[in-house]
Amino acid sequence: MSSTNDFNKNELERYSRHFVLPQFGREGQQKLKAASIIVIGAGGLGCPVLQYLAAAGVGTIGILDFDTVGESNLQRQVLYGVDDIGKPKAQQAAVKLKSLNPYVAIEVINSKIDATNALGLLQPFDIIVDCTDNFPTRYLLNDAAVLLDKPLVYGSIFRYEGQVAVFNFNQSANYRDLYPNPPSPGTVPNCEEGGVLGVLPGIIGCLQANEVLKIIARIGEPLTNKVLLMDTLSMDTNVVKFPNRNERNSIKKLIDYDSFCGINKTTMDIKEVTVSELKALKEKGEDFQLIDVREEYERDICNIDGEHIPLGEVAQSIDKISRDKKVVIHCRSGSRSGNAIKWLEKNHAFDNLYNLKGGILAWADEIDTSLTKY
Repeated sequence: MSSTNDFNKNELERYSRHFVLPQFGREGQQKLKAASIIVIGAGGLGCPVLQYLAAAGVGTIGILDFDTVGESNLQRQVLYGVDDIGKPKAQQAAVKLKSLNPYVAIEVINSKIDATNALGLLQPFDIIVDCTDNFPTRYLLNDAAVLLDKPLVYGSIFRYEGQVAVFNFNQSANYRDLYPNPPSPGTVPNCEEGGVLGVLPGIIGCLQANEVLKIIARIGEPLTNKVLLMDTLSMDTNVVKFPNRNERNSIKKLIDYDSFCGINKTTMDIKEVTVSELKALKEKGEDFQLIDVREEYERDICNIDGEHIPLGEVAQSIDKISRDKKVVIHCRSGSRSGNAIKWLEKNHAFDNLYNLKGGILAWADEIDTSLTKY
C-alpha cells in the first residue's frame, strides 16, 4: 500500500476525501497520481472530463485539440470565458487546469490527430478519452486503441441524449462491435446543425470521468460490453449490453477514415464557389439566387443577404429554389448547406446548386472581418 509520504502536505489535504473513501483510500489516490490519460477534444465533453480528472489528481493529462474558442462554445464549454474567444482551446484549458490543480502535469497538443500521427501521439498515455464529435475520429481512436491495447472511454451527445461506454479494456468489445459501419454522410447532424442542451455534455462528460477513475483505481464495474444511454428530457437511463464480436481481429492498421465514413466521395460531388467568386458575382450584378439555410437567430447575428430558407424547411420549399440559374446556398461553415445540396440533388434532381465553400466563416476571414466574432 502506498504511503502518505508520496504526497506533500497540501496534497494530503486536497485529496483527503479520497483517502477516507472505502475501496479507494491512499492506494487509489497513488494510482491516480501515477496514471496518464489523454483527452481528445477540449469541447463540450472534454471540459468536464478535464476538470474532474485534474481535480481528482490524475498525474499526467494530455489535451489534444486544434480548435479555437468561439462565442457559441460558451453555452456548454464551461472551461472558457469571453476573454478566451479566438484562443486555442488546448492552451486555454491547460491554463485553467493548472490553476485548479498545480500538482498535475498538463501536456498541450495543439494539433489535429489523424492516421499518420495517432499511434505516436496516443502511445505515451495509459487511457484514451474520446470527447470528439465526428465519426472518422471515433473510428480512428478506436482502431488506434485496439492496436496499442489501451482502454478507450467513449462519450457522445445529440440534442438531449447521450451515450457512454468503455471499449477495449482487458480485450473487451470495441466501438466497431457496437457500430460496425458508420452512418451515411449527412444523416446524423452535428451540434451546430442539431443543437445540444447546454448541460448535457456536462452530465455525459462527468460519467466519462467516472469511468476513467474506476479503471485507474480498479474499483467498481466499468461499462465494458455495454453502453449507457441517457435521455435528459425524461431522465430515462438504460444500460444496454452488446456482444463482443471480436471486430478487433479485422483491425490491422490505421486507414483513411474520411473515405471509410464516405466523406471524401460525398464532398467531391458537390459543386462549390469560393467567397471571392461569390463577391465577384455580387459586384458584377450576375443573375443568381443566394439562399441562406441557417436559423433566424443566426441571421440576427450577421448575414450576407440571400433568401432565407432554414434547413428544416428546405423539403417544403422546393418551388422557391430556381432551376434555370446558378443557386448558391450557404450557412455558417458550409456543412448544413452542403447537406441541403446533397439532399436536393438526390431527391429532386437539381444540377445547378453550388455550396459556398467555408460558409460565412470564410466570408468573415476573407471579405468582412467585422463578422469574425460569429
